[in-house]
Amino acid sequence: MEDAFARSVPEVLDFFRVDPSKGLTDIQVTTHARVYGTNVLPHQESTPFWKLVLSQFDDLLVKILIAAAVVSFLLALVNGETGLTAFLEPSVILMILAANAAVGVITETNAEKALEELRAYQADVATVMRNGCFSILPATELVPGDIVEVSVGCKIPADLRMIEMLSDQLRVDQAILTGESSSVEKELESRITTNAVYQDKTNILFSGTVVVAGRARAVVVGVGSNTAMGSIRDSMLKTEDEATPLKRKLDEFGTFLAKVIAGICILVWIVNIGHFRDPVHGGFFQGAVHYFKIAVALAVAAIPEGLPAVVTTCLALGTKRMARLNAIVRSLPSVETLGCTTVICSDKTGTLTTNMMSVSKICVLQSASHGVIAAEYNVSGTTYAPEGSIFDGMGLQLDFPAQFPCLLHIAMCSALCNESVIQYNPDKKKYEKIGESTEVALRILAEKIGLPGFDSMPSALNMLTKHERAAYCNHYWENQFRKISLLEFSRDRKMMSVLCSRKQIEIMFSKGAPESILSKCTSILCNDDGSTVPLTGNIRNEIESRFSSFAGKDTLRCLALALKRMPTGHQNISLDDEKDLTFIGLVGMQDPPREEVRNAILACMTAGIRVMVVTGDNKATAESVCRKIGAFDHLEDFRARSFTASEFEDLPASEKTSALQQMTLFTRVEPSHKKMLVEALQHQNEVVAMTGDGVNDAPALKKADIGIAMGSGTAVAKSASDMVLADDNFATIVAAVAEGRAIYNNTKQFIRYMISSNIGEVVCIFVAAVLGIPDTLVPVQLLWVNLVTDGLPATAIGFNKQDSDVMKAKPRKVNEAVVTGWLFFRYLVIGAYVGLATVAGFIWWFIYSNTGPKIPYSELMNFDSCLKRETAYPCSIFSDRHPSTVAMTVLVVVEMFNALNNLSENQSLIVIPPWSNLWLVGSIGLTMLLHCLILYVPPLSALFSVVPLTWDEWTTVLYLSFPVIIIDEILKLFSRKTTGLRFNLRPRRKREVRDK
Repeated sequence: MEDAFARSVPEVLDFFRVDPSKGLTDIQVTTHARVYGTNVLPHQESTPFWKLVLSQFDDLLVKILIAAAVVSFLLALVNGETGLTAFLEPSVILMILAANAAVGVITETNAEKALEELRAYQADVATVMRNGCFSILPATELVPGDIVEVSVGCKIPADLRMIEMLSDQLRVDQAILTGESSSVEKELESRITTNAVYQDKTNILFSGTVVVAGRARAVVVGVGSNTAMGSIRDSMLKTEDEATPLKRKLDEFGTFLAKVIAGICILVWIVNIGHFRDPVHGGFFQGAVHYFKIAVALAVAAIPEGLPAVVTTCLALGTKRMARLNAIVRSLPSVETLGCTTVICSDKTGTLTTNMMSVSKICVLQSASHGVIAAEYNVSGTTYAPEGSIFDGMGLQLDFPAQFPCLLHIAMCSALCNESVIQYNPDKKKYEKIGESTEVALRILAEKIGLPGFDSMPSALNMLTKHERAAYCNHYWENQFRKISLLEFSRDRKMMSVLCSRKQIEIMFSKGAPESILSKCTSILCNDDGSTVPLTGNIRNEIESRFSSFAGKDTLRCLALALKRMPTGHQNISLDDEKDLTFIGLVGMQDPPREEVRNAILACMTAGIRVMVVTGDNKATAESVCRKIGAFDHLEDFRARSFTASEFEDLPASEKTSALQQMTLFTRVEPSHKKMLVEALQHQNEVVAMTGDGVNDAPALKKADIGIAMGSGTAVAKSASDMVLADDNFATIVAAVAEGRAIYNNTKQFIRYMISSNIGEVVCIFVAAVLGIPDTLVPVQLLWVNLVTDGLPATAIGFNKQDSDVMKAKPRKVNEAVVTGWLFFRYLVIGAYVGLATVAGFIWWFIYSNTGPKIPYSELMNFDSCLKRETAYPCSIFSDRHPSTVAMTVLVVVEMFNALNNLSENQSLIVIPPWSNLWLVGSIGLTMLLHCLILYVPPLSALFSVVPLTWDEWTTVLYLSFPVIIIDEILKLFSRKTTGLRFNLRPRRKREVRDK
């Protein structure tokens, strides 16, 4: 029954044909279960493990690598090769792919946990009336029409419509569903509201929420998937995970690279068809197989096998740095996504504010002897810690606030007319509350005011332990006064009272809504001398004026405090006693903004990131918070920037688009609105970060480009998110965005480094094949260079320092290529030099080396016909391992110099010297050490087909390698001087539309 909130109690009961005094019969229960279903969230079938594994290999580059590994394995078998060297290459490739697949499977498995944790919010049992009597049944057996009784501490077992109030009031904490900062009072009356949101349905008790005060009966109107919690589950199921911007760009580049690789491999094979019959191969088929192996080696050289591992490692390093900032990353790709965030949709309560209600202003009557003089006090401290001071209207701190009569009695009333508890948690090292936030705020106010006499001295209170200090002043007043009788808060009276006795003097303390308390007061306490004077019309008008200012301009939640001297021996109080009260004072409280949020908002504006506040609270309160945190500072009129969910839905379609582009505040929202907002922003090509902590936030967190859950939030929100804020602080998000941008910049640098290195390997093999000289490098050598000598420096590039102006640049566009046209041209030039230098080292050994044969270049080009003609040298020199060792060493050393080029995209090494990143210097040293090990340790040199090099050969290697520094310095200079030159890898489309 979807509109139960709009129906009267008799209408709802008639709909289900249930007698509220007897409940459903067994026959009705069976019928309703068949018609409406059971009260169980259906189990969602998870993706089979084998499908998760196979999906990790659905990538063109990965498929090419698998094909290359399989072909290498088959060719080794056809050629009769045995031993470790024969199968080393395919085995290593497959191991790398398996490791990357494992990471992907673990990530996707975590994403499905949110649905399971949603079940934790379902109640286990319910008190149900059936066949005329109450019984406790499993909540899963409830059906629509069941009569359920709920009381304090009960978790609501299904969606219920209130039918009978069994106490003065019923209050429910539904923050996990709506994000409201305080509990909600429920009522019986029907609600006729257009586009009603959960907050408007004040006669409905929602599944999974908790009763915090009162007792009532209700009828079940929704079970299982038809509850508010069920709609959240369905919304999460419909949400598909989106690829991150970096993943999309790497996939695009991978597809482009794969096509180029395939073309080059085929071209190399076709170019050498004329050499298939060369005698050195032993026949046409053997020649075809030989050059096919070269094509496979080319594919291995061109594909950066270590790229996925290095990207993962760099992102993992970023997560460690972000963890130190209190941002716990659950999904590695989200680290990079942060860098291009354009809109942050932030929850208000607990993220922008402390989620700790505290008194910020006090108003009392100072004196009435010479006209009406009211006094206002400001209160510092915004947490549940008993730390803060009282300041007068001039801003001067009061040393002993309890010496002022009104403040003293405010402390008494706050401590005694109170049912909450404040305590210190040594494990979490923070003060915690039990009870209503407003009552806890009064407890803390009593601690800040302190005690009269010696006990009020700050030094005396500061000597206490945190556990003792938590409620020391409150306990003092509770020991001084004995509570005799209590009148609980009711919706009609809007106040509560408590009768206390001290030294045979009975006093009634009252607190409540200012309009209710004032209407029952006939006198008022003066703060200057402690006297009591009649509450005249002028004084009443002054107090009402201050109340209007507190509630209106300052948007504070206000409470009034009063007392009454009762007759000696009075033991009970009734409603009739709540009259002729003495007004003590007015207190205004708020959930205060975090102090660091204003600067964080400013940093976002500077960085081109729009902050949108999204909350379930009312519009006036949220607007007040936005003014205080600076979200409206740049606006003269913010009415067009602030909308409730209902106001936004009523807008025409054309105006909605415009409103979305300007919106700063979105209030009175429910779960569907948050998800709608994320989708709408994404359709406008925005990269959206969404924060949340409740079960209601899970669908939006899952849908957002990066979902950010609060550390104090629900397990469902955390499981649906990409990142968790350990300190629930908005400023942490901004720090994480800066880190994300720095990580992306470093990621680009090592991707470009690896690409330029692989281009060099491709050029090396291609040029060798075109020139007709022997193979310069064997596949196992290429694999060593790709994984070890490329991988270590590439990872170290991830430690490049964050630019000082990283948060002054606008967010990068989602469709920005990782490697732009001009940069690809730059690295083609670098890659070409790397390849040519490698081939030059190979040729140098044959022609010029003192340890080589010193043969003419023409003989080298005709090496394949050596066996058919007379030569002055043995044909075995063409299988000597020296030339390939020189070539491999040139390739390694030139790439080490190229790694130094990638300390910055455009800055010279003179500006950013190598020692600015000691990790890179160390990785280069370690790489060279590992390379020397395979050269000079016999078992390793045999495995990699290399031999030790002489000093003369090392000198040549350095001469051939160092010029890559000079070439890149020239290209960097050209990049800095020339801004207009850009090349594009593909034609520019008229319109880039985000694929969602």
